[in-house]
Amino acid sequence: MTTTAARSDSRHSPRKRAGNGAAPRDVADDVGLDALIGHAGYAVRRFQIWIFQDFIKTLGEVDIRPTQYSVLTVIGANPGLSQMAVAKRLGIERARLVHLLDALEQRKLVKRIKSKEDRRSHALHLTAQGETALEKFKRLAAEHERNVEAKIGKENRAQLLRILSGFT
Repeated sequence: MTTTAARSDSRHSPRKRAGNGAAPRDVADDVGLDALIGHAGYAVRRFQIWIFQDFIKTLGEVDIRPTQYSVLTVIGANPGLSQMAVAKRLGIERARLVHLLDALEQRKLVKRIKSKEDRRSHALHLTAQGETALEKFKRLAAEHERNVEAKIGKENRAQLLRILSGFT
């Protein structure tokens, strides 16, 4: 077979390239995953990617990310909690939480108050603006959860939450 013939033979080159040299988007569907199909971690990670993309799209108008929403929700449910307690409960590195809180403070959603028990620590509270914003975020997050339910079904969502409850 000539070189030119080999290039045009679809058995040797099943992927046609777009004009920019990239493979068309639908080619990814034809790529086999082999043992990854049976790996729970791979499936959970792919679902997590979908979940985050939908969350970001659904809450895009308010510019809130999943971790920010989690932090605001925990602070709202536990006014006066320390930064360390929030970081530990949500599994966020303390240094990352500090940056998150800085951003939330700049948006006037959260305030830090020096702890009365430990002056090295801060008690976290939502501002009045933060409380109002969190209510809106929760309504949008509920819409996101309806999207999840539409994607996987009501019973599957409930079962998934039961399965994952041991990790929260």
